[in-house]
This record gives sequence, structure tokens and C-alpha cells, in this order.
Amino acid sequence: MNRVLLNNIDHAELRVAVRAGAPFGDSVNQLPVFPAEFEEAQRDFPIVFRRDGDAIDAFVLLGLDRDENLFLGDQGWTSRFVPAVQRRGPFSIAVARDAAGAETGEPMIHVDLDDPRVGADDGLPMFLPQGGDAPYLQHVAAALRVIYQGMQDARAVNAELAAAGLLREVVMQIDLGDDAGYDLPGLLAIDEAALAALPDATLARLHRAGLLRVATMAAASIANVPRLIELKNRKRGAA
Repeated sequence: MNRVLLNNIDHAELRVAVRAGAPFGDSVNQLPVFPAEFEEAQRDFPIVFRRDGDAIDAFVLLGLDRDENLFLGDQGWTSRFVPAVQRRGPFSIAVARDAAGAETGEPMIHVDLDDPRVGADDGLPMFLPQGGDAPYLQHVAAALRVIYQGMQDARAVNAELAAAGLLREVVMQIDLGDDAGYDLPGLLAIDEAALAALPDATLARLHRAGLLRVATMAAASIANVPRLIELKNRKRGAA
């Protein structure tokens, strides 16, 4: 890995290809997702939560077997939405910090020059001829902003949902027919009954904080489980 600060002087002619697949981390059965993405993510994927020690993280389910992404085809993602952690491509954000760990500057975009997408002949330009950001770099910057902000506040948001009694432990049971199926343990999901029964004061507090919509989107996303089953059975039938 060779991460360097992206700039329009050293990288004025740099092109980066938009590609997806196993070499780029897309062949996974789940990916982290941040609250700002819930509205778009819930149109395609089930959104679930997992505990990581005392913290709670949100994920979208993409497949049922290890390294299986049922939304990844020969030409890339088949879903309408791609999580920001993959949409960013070979780019990342870095922030200068002092000895105490406090940020001392603005987040800056870095690019991994060793990534095979970087410098590809079929790549898209990063900068316009006059030095401004090209459309693809604007797209990447938007994805990185989602990640950066999500890293700051996602766990606090998820903790608020748990404190309001909206997350319950579930074992998601997937029945594929023909005596085939999966049990997905260790998951948390929005408890729709608890959501409907929220006291007025809690309801108002979550609404003012923008968390009621987050919870509603995550609850609605579970309706995508049948789509996941459909895609899995289609894959099994083609095998």
C-alpha cells in the first residue's frame, strides 16, 4: 500500500478506473453502513446491527455464505445503492493529529498508488484541465464525507437506538426450501413493536434528533430479506 496526499499538481493527469470485484473487497456478505446511508440502503438491503464490545455497528446483508455478495455481477454491483465504504474506491481520508490525538487540520483525501485501478488507461480523470475537481473525484469526496462523519457519530446514534429499547437480539432464520436454510445469529434489529409503542416524550426526542427516521428506515429494510432469498435461490439454480 502506498497512500499519498491527492493534489492537483502532482496528480493533474491521474486517472482512476471504476471497478468492482473480489480484488477490491466487494465479495463480502456484509458491509458496514452509516446512518446517513440508511434511507438509500433500505431500498436494496436488510440493515442489521452487531455488538462490538460495548459498541454497536450497523451493516447491510449482501449474502448468506462467506465471501458472497448476491448484488455483485460480472459488470459490477447490480443494486441501486453501493455502501460508501466501497464507493470510495482506492481513496481514504487522513487527518493530522497532535500528541494527545486531537485533530489539528482538515480531513484530506489520500489515494493508494499501488491499487491496480490507479493509473489505468480506462480510468476517469481526477481533475479538470484548469485544476478543479472532476466529477469522479466529487463522487469520491462525497463517499468519504459519509464515512468520516459516520465514524464520528454512528456508534452514538446506534447507542441511542439501543437506549430507547429499539434494538432487539434476533436469530435471522432464512428458509430456502428443499430443507436448505441458514440461521444468522448474533444480530440486532429494530423492534417494530417497540418503535410503535414509544412514549410521546421519547418519540419527540428521537424525532428532533433525526433518529426516528433512522430507526424507521432500518425497520423497513428487513422487508428486503425475501429479495435476498430470491437472489440466493437464483444462484443455486444456476449452479
